[in-house]
Amino acid sequence: MAAAFIVVRKEDLEAQQNAESCQTLRCLTSELGCLTRSDGSVSFSQGDTTVLAVSYGPAEVRINQEQYDKATVEVVYKPKVGLPRPIDRKREAILKSTLEAAIVTSLHPRSSISIIIQETEDLGSNMACCINAACLALLDAAVHMAFMVAAVAVSVMEDGQIKLDPNKKEELEGRATLTFVFDSADLKVVSVVTSGTFSQEEYKKSIDLTRLAAERVFQFYRDSLSKKLMQSI
Repeated sequence: MAAAFIVVRKEDLEAQQNAESCQTLRCLTSELGCLTRSDGSVSFSQGDTTVLAVSYGPAEVRINQEQYDKATVEVVYKPKVGLPRPIDRKREAILKSTLEAAIVTSLHPRSSISIIIQETEDLGSNMACCINAACLALLDAAVHMAFMVAAVAVSVMEDGQIKLDPNKKEELEGRATLTFVFDSADLKVVSVVTSGTFSQEEYKKSIDLTRLAAERVFQFYRDSLSKKLMQSI
């Protein structure tokens, strides 16, 4: 029997590999409970982007921030070097509004739930990495949540190509970056963070692509928590 060979051009192979890489998340890794003096903590990485997230509470709240019907959610973002900048304050506001939507704050009135995010390495999709790390830290602290949240970013390139979970180079080369946050109940959009210019069609394609990827992030949460529980038995 004659052997059969398939000849593939190098250019076609590279194009196929690039297309596949555009539709996949970078490697996800986590270490739950990495700090001992916190209620919940995690070192979380998406590719080479890494953050440390720490959760405290529910705990006593300062009187000027006390709310009689729900807990006060506080978020602090610390850059890798130097003092927080205005863009870091913006990140804090986005993180706070997103996490407040997920936490059942009504169960803990007149208390505070604090989340601290320490940037370790920002090599793309930093906002998504921060949100995912914060969610894992809250889960590690056993904070009651209405649903989990998963964030996935995309970059829209100049030629219209959409790259999932972009690295820093792809973010800088793209004309737009969009970060979508989904809930674990129905995969509905909780919040969206955008920069740059994009069309309505590109927005629709981005949300469909990130929704599929969010399912993998949620499964990663479950696997990480199961692994920690198995180790504690």
